[in-house]
Amino acid sequence: MMRAADPQRREDGFDFLREHADSYVAELAAEFDRESDHGLRCWLLELLSEARSPDALPVLTVQLANDDEALRFWAVRGLEMLDTRESREALHRARANGWID
Repeated sequence: MMRAADPQRREDGFDFLREHADSYVAELAAEFDRESDHGLRCWLLELLSEARSPDALPVLTVQLANDDEALRFWAVRGLEMLDTRESREALHRARANGWID
């Protein structure tokens, strides 16, 4: 649905997944890796953030070093929302490396 031509259908697909993101972490992560469209990549990373799942940690952590500000934003947000020892350590390392403020 998120690839539909109709903007409302895309939004509906995103809204559905936002409510159920924790059930689709593996699929969202795999799709994020395959996706080339910037807007969809941002949405997928936002959904992974909303999932608040430790399974999203690898994808979120890698994006901390991304040159794309929007992807870095969602990576930081997702790790903050996850709020585990591992996510806090990843944020600390990213700050120490100067990737994020």
